[in-house]
Amino acid sequence: MLESPMPPDEDTVISFDRLSVIRGGNHLLRGLSWQVELDERWVVLGPNGAGKTTVLNLAAARMHPSRGVAWVLGEQLGRTDVTELRTRIGLTTGQLAERVPPNERVLDVVVTAAWSVVGRWRESYDPQDEARARALLGQLGMGALIDREFGTLSEGERKRTQIARALMTDPELMLLDEPTAGLDLGGREDLLVRLTALAEDPEAPAMVLVTHHVEEIPPGFTHAMLLREGTVVAAGLLGETLTGENLSKTFGLPLTVQRFGDRYTARAA
Repeated sequence: MLESPMPPDEDTVISFDRLSVIRGGNHLLRGLSWQVELDERWVVLGPNGAGKTTVLNLAAARMHPSRGVAWVLGEQLGRTDVTELRTRIGLTTGQLAERVPPNERVLDVVVTAAWSVVGRWRESYDPQDEARARALLGQLGMGALIDREFGTLSEGERKRTQIARALMTDPELMLLDEPTAGLDLGGREDLLVRLTALAEDPEAPAMVLVTHHVEEIPPGFTHAMLLREGTVVAAGLLGETLTGENLSKTFGLPLTVQRFGDRYTARAA
């Protein structure tokens, strides 16, 4: 791994410099450079196998690059205690939902983030922790379901619970891995409204959202990075990056893009 002589500016949340990730002789990422600032909300788009999950795992300090330099929240991966760094990052993934015991109370799913555990056992929590968990669940429309078992929730309710959990530790960086995947139209639109409110909150952390579909980009997101086969096709301001030409290169199919207010759609040309 290359050494970076200077850490990035304090307002830079993520700084990747010519990163490559190689596994089994295959390049999951190749020469990727990317920078996220404190007040930015990024969406990462691309087909299956493009490297989106790898980018998210690097940003979550759950993977190290094979080559290049990765800084996350002012810490260089490979030269810092990632256990401590991960407590500063909010992460929602489908893998987390699979680890939650189905009989776990919704409130406990959220409050256990304070100890970075899944599944409440004998640990105790301050009243302030439970109050914060209740408040976050309320903000995400889950206030009436705090005593329900996680396994009885709808897919949309599970997604909202996970987002509340990711916000529990007041993270400096929020990472969302396909948060609307598996939702019906009503569930998707409800969640997008809530993510929009979060994205537009100036007190919210920097955010990175991974998705396959431009229709699932919440209003309030500011930038986009398009990936194909582990390389960057285009990156920059959302409106300038989400073009038919760029998406066609990304997905290997002639596509047209339409914008309706702050929402986008794409279809075959």
